[in-house]
Amino acid sequence: QVQLVESGGGLVQAGGSLRLSCTISRRTGPPLHMAWFRQAPGKERVFVAGISRSGDGTHYADSVRGRFTVSRDNALNTVWLQMTSLKPDDTALYYCATSDWADWATNKDDYTYWGQGTQVTVSS
Repeated sequence: QVQLVESGGGLVQAGGSLRLSCTISRRTGPPLHMAWFRQAPGKERVFVAGISRSGDGTHYADSVRGRFTVSRDNALNTVWLQMTSLKPDDTALYYCATSDWADWATNKDDYTYWGQGTQVTVSS
């Protein structure tokens, strides 16, 4: 069983930055591949970024590559999403997610565990 808790969302002006955090609670087992997704009102939940179990590999959606950076510290059981040059189109509820087997997956259906989400709103 894995529990995920996101934090760090808020209201920011276009061009600004935010850093989201995801705290991972897991009774036993090695680190898992972690991902960030987002869901805007009336739209599908879509992949944003992912990071390997060790943290030495990352992948991003085209829409955020070069602006967002995903990182992790396994000793702290925390994953971050640093977001810069934010745009109004980045406004969404942001979720972290994981699964026991979905390494490098970008489809939300491949992920088992989800946090409750943290809202990011970017004003123009």
